Formats: sequence, C-alpha cells, structure tokens
Amino acid sequence: MPLWLSLAMIGGIFIGYKMRDGIPGKPFFHTERRAPVQEVLDLIRNKYVDQVNLESLSDTAINAILAKLDPHSTFISASELEEVNEDIQGSFFGIGIEFDLFDDTVNVMRLLPDGPASKAGVQPGDRILKADERKLSGVKLPSDTIRKILRGEKGSSLTLNILRQNQPKSITVTRNMIPVNSVDAAYMLSRETGYLRLNKFSTQTYREFMIALTELNKKGMKKMILDLRGNGGGILDEAAEIADEFLAGDKLITYTEGLHSKRKEFRCRRVGQFETGALVLLCDEGTASASEILLGALQDWDRATIIGRKSFGKGLVQEQYDLQDNSALRLTVARYYTPTGRSIQRTYKNGQKAYYEEMENRMLNGSFASDSAKKDSGRVFLTPEGKKVYAEGGISPDEYISADTSRISPTMREYYLRGLFNRYAYLYLQLNPDFDSRYQNQSSFNSSFIMTPADWTNLSAMAAKDSIKNQVLTDAERVIAEKAVKASIARLRWENLGFYEVMNLKDPYILAAQETLNRQ
Repeated sequence: MPLWLSLAMIGGIFIGYKMRDGIPGKPFFHTERRAPVQEVLDLIRNKYVDQVNLESLSDTAINAILAKLDPHSTFISASELEEVNEDIQGSFFGIGIEFDLFDDTVNVMRLLPDGPASKAGVQPGDRILKADERKLSGVKLPSDTIRKILRGEKGSSLTLNILRQNQPKSITVTRNMIPVNSVDAAYMLSRETGYLRLNKFSTQTYREFMIALTELNKKGMKKMILDLRGNGGGILDEAAEIADEFLAGDKLITYTEGLHSKRKEFRCRRVGQFETGALVLLCDEGTASASEILLGALQDWDRATIIGRKSFGKGLVQEQYDLQDNSALRLTVARYYTPTGRSIQRTYKNGQKAYYEEMENRMLNGSFASDSAKKDSGRVFLTPEGKKVYAEGGISPDEYISADTSRISPTMREYYLRGLFNRYAYLYLQLNPDFDSRYQNQSSFNSSFIMTPADWTNLSAMAAKDSIKNQVLTDAERVIAEKAVKASIARLRWENLGFYEVMNLKDPYILAAQETLNRQ
C-alpha cells in the first residue's frame, strides 16, 4: 500500500508538471515577484523619514515611464478622468450656464437654450452668490472648482442664491445632460455654398454632422467648406464615418497597424450624402489626429482641396485602459496610414518638450508667414490623379494661407488671454438695454455695428483695471479688437452661429475657399 501511494503521488506531480503550460494565469510553481517600482514605493511607505503622498509619487513614476515612449501615451489620474471622458462622450451633467469671474463675482454670461438653468428662470447678467449655501462669489475660487460645484448627478437639485439688478433671488435648478457640441456652426455662405465647422470628434460628432449636413442640403447646398481649423481630433471611427459621406464606392479611408495590432482597415460602407459636390477643407497647425485622417483620406482620393497651413502631424492611435484605482492609461497601440500609405506623424526623437514647442517656435520665427512652410519633406506619394502628397510632419495643404503674425502683439495677446473682448461684450449688452430694438436681426448688426469713442474708453478702462500695462491700441490692433468684440456680442446674442458669421467676414481662409469653389 505505501508503494502504491508513493507511485500515485509521483504520477500526480508528473502529470501536473506537464500540464502547467496549458493552465491560464500564473505558472505552476509561481513565486510572486514585485517590480522594482513597487518595491521602491513600499520602502518609501514603510521606511521614509517623513509622511508623503504615495498616490502622487506613483503618478509621477508612471508619467516618467510614459515620457520615454511617445508624446501621446498618457496617464489620466482618477480626478481628471471624468472630465476627459466627458469630452469624448460629448456630454456631461450640469445646469447649462456659461459664466465668467469679474471682481471675484460669478456672472452668468449665457445659457444653454432650453437647458436646466434656462428653464428654471436663470438669466444672463445674474450674479451667483451661493450654490447650496456654499459661497461662490467674493472668495476667489478657481473657475474649475466652481465648475465642479455646479455639475453633479443627473436629476440632482442645486439651489442658487443670485443677485439680479441688485435684487436677491433664490432659484432651484435640476441638473440634466448638457451636450458638448462638436458642430460650432453650419449655415449658407451664399446661395450654393454651405459652411460647417467641427471642433472635435466625440461619440456624438457624426450624428451632429449629419443633422447639419441634412439641413444644408435642404437649403440647396451644391458646394461646401468644411472648417477643421483648431480641431484637435478625437475618435477615429467618427472621422471615418464622416469621410464616408464624401467618398463613393468602397474606398479605403485609413488603416491602422502596430507591433501588437494587426492591420485594421476602415472603408466606405454606404452611399454618402455629399459625394459629388465641390468641397474645400480648411486646416491649420491645430488640426490634428482624427481631423488629419479625414484630411488625408479626401486629399489622397482627390476628393477635396485642402486650404490653410500644414496640420499638426499626429499619426498615432491610442486606446484607453481603465485601471483599478479609477485612473486610466491612454496607450499608443498603432499608427494610422492614409489611403496612399502615408504616415504623417512628426518626429518626437528630441523629447516631448521640443515636440510640443515646435508649433510655437514656428510661429515666433515667422515660418507660418513665409514660403518656408511649403517645403515638404519625407517620402513622396501620388494620388490617382497624379498629385504629389507627402509623408511625415502633417498634411500639407494644396493651397497655403500665410499667418498674419502682426496680429499677435504683446498687448493683443494680453487682451485675448484675459478674455477681455468676451468680458466687454457682456458689459456692452448690460450698458445697452435697447440692443434688440436697435438691431432687428444679426444681419443688421453685422452690417452696422461699430464701436463708439465711449466703447473704446470703457474697454481701455477694463484693461487698466485688469492690470494690462499698455491699454493703448494701434489702428491695426483696433481693427482686430473691434471684430473680436463684435463676434463676442454676436455669440452672447445669437450663440456660436452668430460668432462665426462675424469671424468669417473677410477671413482670408474663407475668401480663398470661395475663390477655389468658384473655379470648380
């Protein structure tokens, strides 16, 4: 019996050892071994002379590791993740107001039409003193903190103590979903030419785009300007869906590939709603990622004319992985390629600091305003019609628009950074209660609004109060400032559509696009 038991035990050990590779998870004779990073953190926790924030140290260690990879692999802390996801999802839960801080007081600038605050009776010009008895005004709270207080779970209530024309009021608002729109504006520039501006690619972008496109088609659009300036990208699939609306057949839109990611193709799947009309895309150095996928697909298939300046040059694809502590890792897993096989990713061999400073350096040395921006590098590819297109460094436009670097004077930069134009527009509407009777509609406003000497005096006084050293604007700066104020007033009165209708007046991009479309 002892002999049989010994043989059975030996046989069991032998069979188990042979089966070890087929068992998922840890090896058969596994010894848990901690990584050096975890060992260091444990030693700091148990041995260090002072108490430290280990969570912060851990985040720093992760960021140091990712800094050795590429500029777009990032760690998102738990405190930041909700806000990042809101931008991707295209919505959040809140009360639907836009506010600004004047003299440490929260002023309601504008309201989401039919949003929770609007329905509850909040009005532009109201000053919010408290939210659920928490003081918001007079306590120097950062804007981000105020924003977090106003947001909350869907269906939750928030009681606002406000001051309206020096009269105190209490209004209770029920939080609800607030859309973060991707379509900034869509309207007809002329009888046949439509204009549509996209600011990002979220999960709602294609749906918003199709609603706007349908309305423009109903108005008789035969030619289109799609404005992607400053669009930093987002979800690849949304960009591919929009490209499908412009391309016929089963054309390749883009494909992705990486060391651990097999080639994945994105192709046209249906009949698009604007496959034949003349098309111009506008881009600049802020046009990146998913926007460049759309640019590359339409340029490679000779479907659109690209006008502007070379795009950002981001050709990497990230996937987001949720971590146990509610943080997340956004890791680069593949590169994307245009239909001709171009990778347009800029080099990041000199480190992340140099990578992100490149655009600023180009602006400072004036290359945006010279022909040097036209000197393309990298491999040359040919489109079906024989046009040369280039890899590396972004999408090169077919027609360049030089940047007017004179607009970025130190004084103007201060005005923009401190939001003075938007702030003065708000004050202007407060000081002019007869605005609606004076301007029957935006068309009359666009054609007849000018700033009076009193307006310039008030703007200068606001700049002085905000400690801007040089409040005196040159004649050239006054032209820019008046347009900025005018556009801000239009936005407060007629939403984003009003803003872009003003900004597009005499815009060199728009003028060049219209000339190109008139030749087609």
